[in-house]
Amino acid sequence: MSKKPLILGIESSCDETAASLITENEQGIPVVLSNIVSSQVEVHKEFGGVVPELAARSHMEKIDLIVQKAIDDSGRKIEEIDAVASTAGPGLIVCLSVGLSFGKAFASALNKPFIAVNHLEGHALSPKLNSKLNYPYLLLLISGGHSQFLNVQGLGKYKRLGTTIDDALGEAFDKTAKLLGIEFPGGPQIEVLAKKGDPNKYDLPKPIFNKGGCNLSFAGLKTAILKIIKDIKTEQEKFDLAASFQKTVEKILYKKTKIAFREFEKQSNPRKKVFVVAGGVAANKNIRSMLTNLCIEENYQNIFPPKELCGDNAAMIALVGLEKYKLKKFDELDYPAKPRWSLDENAVFLKGAGIKL
Repeated sequence: MSKKPLILGIESSCDETAASLITENEQGIPVVLSNIVSSQVEVHKEFGGVVPELAARSHMEKIDLIVQKAIDDSGRKIEEIDAVASTAGPGLIVCLSVGLSFGKAFASALNKPFIAVNHLEGHALSPKLNSKLNYPYLLLLISGGHSQFLNVQGLGKYKRLGTTIDDALGEAFDKTAKLLGIEFPGGPQIEVLAKKGDPNKYDLPKPIFNKGGCNLSFAGLKTAILKIIKDIKTEQEKFDLAASFQKTVEKILYKKTKIAFREFEKQSNPRKKVFVVAGGVAANKNIRSMLTNLCIEENYQNIFPPKELCGDNAAMIALVGLEKYKLKKFDELDYPAKPRWSLDENAVFLKGAGIKL
């Protein structure tokens, strides 16, 4: 029986300090041995959002302890580690630098290969941690920093079909929550409040709903919330606005996903149609339910990562490291942090004024 690779993954792109060890079984299926995530919610709560300098300081204070706990919980020894994979981007550069530098130093001390990982690729492959998944598949990545449809053709092979031209969906959830007076991070609480409200009370805009293919826009929706909130006087009206926001987002994703299905089929002509949803917003139960029903309508297999792997974590980083390790795709120790790093390097940048769709 040959020894299976043991990969240490490190994640510090924003406000979670995370470390994980993974390997694989005899069938080549990934096995998560440990997955430690330390949140910084209490650090940033009073500011209503992530403060980069405070996040970086917290990473520096915790990272050695988090990595050590991941090793301890895995039941393996440091010398058994075959490679170290660290997030190199995209993200906040002061935060990225902490995990990236630690990972390089750790790999150097062990004299083991170092692997730089694109955080988005971690999300893209994360369903492989709990599902047998073959290429190609259509991915909807919805998180606090990113919202895009991707044709996932293989490791390192991505074709972007659509993206947000302004705010990410997770950002729209968080900012709407803040306007409703919900404590940071408030995005997940929108769904809770929505259950108490009337989703038809407010007619909210659906930007680029009837144009732009499967590109997305959420800034106008957030602006509409800002205008309405000034006239809200009761808690019930807040619940109604949360419910209307949730329903509007679902309508947007329903239509844009159907368009993405057609684009994916045209590009790949897949034998089996598979739709994967990943990123922090993929934990939203209503969105999961709506997209699951859409997949039934369209004869797609739908796959979601476990909810604990929807947000930022190091298991998905270690997974990419494992895939690259098997292909001997290693990086030099001078690999730079990349605050902007697209999965599809050929995709046109679609943010800012004057964008034509």
